[in-house]
Amino acid sequence: MPSELETAMESLIVVFHRYASREGKTGTLNRRELRELMENELSNFLKCQKDPAAVDKIMKDLDTNGDGQVDFEEFVSLVVGLSIACEQCYQMRMKNVTQKK
Repeated sequence: MPSELETAMESLIVVFHRYASREGKTGTLNRRELRELMENELSNFLKCQKDPAAVDKIMKDLDTNGDGQVDFEEFVSLVVGLSIACEQCYQMRMKNVTQKK
C-alpha cells in the first residue's frame, strides 16, 4: 500500500500527463495545456491572481530551456514554488492559532 507521500507524487505525475497528452508533443505542456491545467487543478491560486497575463508569465518562467513547452521537471518547479508559499501561509496560520490560545 503506497504511503500518503507516494500517493501525492503519483497524483502529480498523473495530472501532468493528463494535460500533457491533449495536443501536440506528448510529455510536455504547451501554453494552452498549462492554462487548462491551472484553471482546472489550481483554480484557487488563479482566483488570487489579479494579472490576466499570469499564466503567460508563469509559462515564460517555467520554460527554462526556451522550447515553448513545459516538461515535467519544469512543471514540478511550479508545484514546489506553490507548495513553499502554501507552507509559509500554513506556518503563519498556526502561529496565529497558538497566539490566540
